[in-house]
Amino acid sequence: MKKYLKPGVFFLSSTPFLIILYKIFLNKLGPEPVKEITHFTGEWTLIFICLTLSMSPLKRFTKLTVWISFRRTLGLFVFFYATLHLLTYVGLDYRFNWSPILDDVVKKKYIFIGFAAWLLLLPLAATSSQKMVRLLKNNWKKLHRLIYVIAIFGSLHYIWLSKTIFFRPLVYLIIILVLLALRIKIKNRNINYG
Repeated sequence: MKKYLKPGVFFLSSTPFLIILYKIFLNKLGPEPVKEITHFTGEWTLIFICLTLSMSPLKRFTKLTVWISFRRTLGLFVFFYATLHLLTYVGLDYRFNWSPILDDVVKKKYIFIGFAAWLLLLPLAATSSQKMVRLLKNNWKKLHRLIYVIAIFGSLHYIWLSKTIFFRPLVYLIIILVLLALRIKIKNRNINYG
C-alpha cells in the first residue's frame, strides 16, 4: 500500500509548485508578481511544516504506521518551498545584491528569524536519507527535533512580517503549538507506559 501512496503524496506536494509555475508562465500573478510568489511559497512552507508535524499525532489517533512513511517526503518539501521562498527574496526581489540583504538580516527581525529557520533546515535536509539515519543513530532524532524550533521561527516570521493582518499568521501559530503539544503528550504517554 505504501508504494502506491508515496507517489501520490509526492504528486500532491508538488501541486503548489506547478500552480505557481502556471501563474508565472501565463502572467497571472497580479500587479505585484514577486510579492505574490514570496507569499505563496512562504505560506506553503508553513503548511508543509504543519503537515510534517501532524504525522506522529495521526499515527497515534488512527493507530496506523503508514503516516510516518510520509514524514520524510513532507519534510523535504518544507525545505523545497522554504528554499524557493528564500530564492524569491534574494534573487527576484533583491537580484542577489548582498549588501541590502545583509542589512535586512541584521535590522529586520522577521528577515533574521526567517533566515535562521532556513539555516536550521539545511542539516535536516542533508541528513534525511535512511543511510544518515543509520549513521547518526540516536543523534538523528535529536538533530531532527530542530523542526520544532523551525516551526516556531516560521510562524514568528509570518507574524512579524504582517504589519496589519494578524489573523492568518496567528492561525498557523496556534496549529503549530497544538501539534507540538500533542507530540509532548505522545512522548509523556510513551514514558508512562514504557
